[in-house]
Amino acid sequence: MSYSGSLEKMTITAYEKGDFQKPTGEPFTVMINPDKYTRTYKICYNDVQAQGSNTGSPKFNKIPSEVVKLELVFDGTGVLPTAIPGVVPYTSDGITEQIAAFEDIAFEYTGKIHSPKFLRLLWGTFEFYCRLTSLAITYTLFKPDGTPLRARADAEFLEYTSETDAALEANDNSPDVSHVVTVKAGDTLPLLCYGIYGTSAFYPQVAKVNGLADFRQLRAGSQLLFPPLAEDAA
Repeated sequence: MSYSGSLEKMTITAYEKGDFQKPTGEPFTVMINPDKYTRTYKICYNDVQAQGSNTGSPKFNKIPSEVVKLELVFDGTGVLPTAIPGVVPYTSDGITEQIAAFEDIAFEYTGKIHSPKFLRLLWGTFEFYCRLTSLAITYTLFKPDGTPLRARADAEFLEYTSETDAALEANDNSPDVSHVVTVKAGDTLPLLCYGIYGTSAFYPQVAKVNGLADFRQLRAGSQLLFPPLAEDAA
């Protein structure tokens, strides 16, 4: 089997908003591509079991966000070339600046958004929008004076999807999931509620959720969020 094309480095781009439109600064480029990464998916069920029964009836609850785990290597021994665009070179302080650059983009608290940044991991066909949830750095090689020359960072990232995008992905005909509807000319809020919930009675709640001052004046092309009904209402 033969492969063609130049070597691509994994990049990590930071954003202050979850729409991932405007990056904050240049991407962080890893020095060494991961030799593997793990993608974890889960399905959560509520175990409904009648009293006295020895078997359960799992009922679907939700699909949690995907989790990606990977290992990053920082090296300041001089064995690996660092004259690569985006790669932070090692200095007399070893890998201190490399790790600081990674932590700044992925881990550090940002006062403007009151949280760490939103991230996009990109490597070939792998693209993942996420936030860093855990970071464990193991230092493995040092100068005689204790300056770190090599480290391994085990990082875990949690998939991030905006509420609007999540609703779009779940936009089916069930009243117990969120819906996002694009308003067409002639649409009214009671009729839209009837089409989703089977009743127009919930239009005041939908108007409140969407901040509509006048539910009679719907703007064609705008998007409205229809939240899920509680089980007793559905």
